[in-house]
Amino acid sequence: MQSYTPVSLEQMKSVRLMNRIDTKYVTTQSKLVRLLELAREQYWVQEIDGRRNMPYYTLYYDTERCDMYLEHLRGRKTRQKIRIRAYEHSGVSFLEVKNKNNKGRTAKKRVECAVGEKDQHTDFIASHLHYAPERLMDRIENRFSRITLVNRNMTERLTIDTGLRFHNFSTDKACSLEGLAIIELKRDGQTFSPILELLRQLRIQPAKFSKYCMGMALTDEGLKNNRFKPRLRMINKMCKVDYTNDQLFLKK
Repeated sequence: MQSYTPVSLEQMKSVRLMNRIDTKYVTTQSKLVRLLELAREQYWVQEIDGRRNMPYYTLYYDTERCDMYLEHLRGRKTRQKIRIRAYEHSGVSFLEVKNKNNKGRTAKKRVECAVGEKDQHTDFIASHLHYAPERLMDRIENRFSRITLVNRNMTERLTIDTGLRFHNFSTDKACSLEGLAIIELKRDGQTFSPILELLRQLRIQPAKFSKYCMGMALTDEGLKNNRFKPRLRMINKMCKVDYTNDQLFLKK
């Protein structure tokens, strides 16, 4: 990534894309290396305090019955997720409600919120989530590292996540997906994207991948997962799923 031209966080604010179309791609880290080599003339990389690969932490909430997980499992087009996303390098974190509509467009509402302080924002939750705040409980947490690219026209963002690890609060089961890379193209509508031809060239196909749902399916054998089985097989084919309990993960 050192060969990429850096772009600052302030410059990136013009491509926040809070109401956008997201397309995900799942590949191996070896293919990712080749993609980054091909894309460096058309993209800049976000750099913060000299760092280009940033650590993230996410805590997902759901009901006791995992209603939001089950909505996704049943293939419901209109659905929601609620989480706290922490940008660990800066120490900033947000409580976020993500809404996906039946056109595939994602809209996100968020408020600054420290991990563990969700109950201080019940009014925000009640305003934006279909589920009552008192029904929510901690379900799963994850950590990963993220590279963020922006095209030179500043019309899209490309996030690249690696080193994904999960810990399930209900089962206390942990796993990591070493060797897997999750790429997400975020753009407003169908604007031209230079990365699409490169992805086709490397035969990296679009693949639906919810970190929340995949983490839950991998770490809770009691949950139904029939709709997710093709993606679970894809994960096992692409990388090693390590179920070793990682105590370092549990440190905040």
